[in-house]
Amino acid sequence: MDKFIIEGLHPLSGEVTPAGNKNSALPLMAACLLTDQPVTLHNIPDIRDVHIMKSLLETLGTKITILSPHSWQFHAKNLDAAKLDRDQLKEIRASILLAGPMTARIGDLSLYPPGGDVIGRRRVDTHILALKALGAEAAYENEKKLFHFTAPNGLTGADILLDETSVTATENAIMAAVLAKGETILRNSASEPHVQELCNMLNILGAKISNIGSNTLVIEGVTSLSGGEFTIGPDYLEVVSYIGAAIMTKGSLRIKNAGSNYLDMVRLVFKRMGIEWKTDGEDIVVPKEQSLDIEPDLGNAIPEIKVMPWPSFPPDLMSIAIVVATQCHGSILFHDWMYNSRMFFTDKLVSMGAQIVLCDPHRVIVQGPSKLLGENLESPDIRAGMSLVLAALGAKGTSVIGNINQIDRGYEKVQEKLQALGANIERVSE
Repeated sequence: MDKFIIEGLHPLSGEVTPAGNKNSALPLMAACLLTDQPVTLHNIPDIRDVHIMKSLLETLGTKITILSPHSWQFHAKNLDAAKLDRDQLKEIRASILLAGPMTARIGDLSLYPPGGDVIGRRRVDTHILALKALGAEAAYENEKKLFHFTAPNGLTGADILLDETSVTATENAIMAAVLAKGETILRNSASEPHVQELCNMLNILGAKISNIGSNTLVIEGVTSLSGGEFTIGPDYLEVVSYIGAAIMTKGSLRIKNAGSNYLDMVRLVFKRMGIEWKTDGEDIVVPKEQSLDIEPDLGNAIPEIKVMPWPSFPPDLMSIAIVVATQCHGSILFHDWMYNSRMFFTDKLVSMGAQIVLCDPHRVIVQGPSKLLGENLESPDIRAGMSLVLAALGAKGTSVIGNINQIDRGYEKVQEKLQALGANIERVSE
């Protein structure tokens, strides 16, 4: 098991380029199962979750050719519902994304429940309800904890109202509906950048999806999809993580090809914490000079940052925002109603000297600024793990962060990128 050893208070400077969006790469890889023609994906991030998904696709019969480190060709010509490795399925949340395309393409798949970050209960009911609405049959063996998805009569378009705005359930429903007979109207669908990229790639392959970017998608089913190629956009979660790293170290960065068009709400939230950045073409420039003054609500009330479905503030950035807030002047409330364990990582920040009150499993109040001190820490999940890295970069002394395989799941070569920016970070095998 590897760990990071980080000496803090080294200001970052220079340029960094984010990897491709992890949350786009995984559904796009799964979508390659929908066609028997070759599909090439560019800007694939070199991260652990992607390699696990690659292994799952190969088990199902997909031939994957590595054209370059970040460009892969997928050819799912001959598929079968092979028994997938239970341990691999439980390593990533995205394994559930195999259900939609496999049910649509060959009408058969057995799947153990997905794993991923431990941030509270993450139900899969919405996936099953959507697939059932399209005509699939879903059975669950409770003793084996095994799902069986079949479509003996094929799939048929339907008017579907998702019972929650789930990103992965939306993606599963989209992938199943593109090969269903007739029209599907998908209401209360998620509209995150990665959902939009999935729709755009499928349209390149011959799907007929309209209203992309809205919460009501219209999908006209086709009999088959062709091959093609698609370039994955930058990971906006990684972009914001490096913005946070600049703030925590009182540094300045240029983030290349940052996809700033997806950061409008994040920019509004960070502005309320006294943080500004500039856009220069496709780049984001984070200046060293920041006020770091939290802007109160009217009547000098404590402001609240609440996660909401896109285009509001995304839950995956809550951990980053909390860490950054420890260096800002004033009080601010963070509220993540979606996941009932997301906030528990804050006890690690408290051990470093942060002034944080855990109000309940969903809400914390941060009072800043706080002088952080180095500490021995464990990464609980991808986003909280990266947040602890940011805290260590801004802390006096040395921090040791264990269980960094969690960070590897979502961030490509994070220590190498930080070292190039001037951070004192070392990866050590225990």
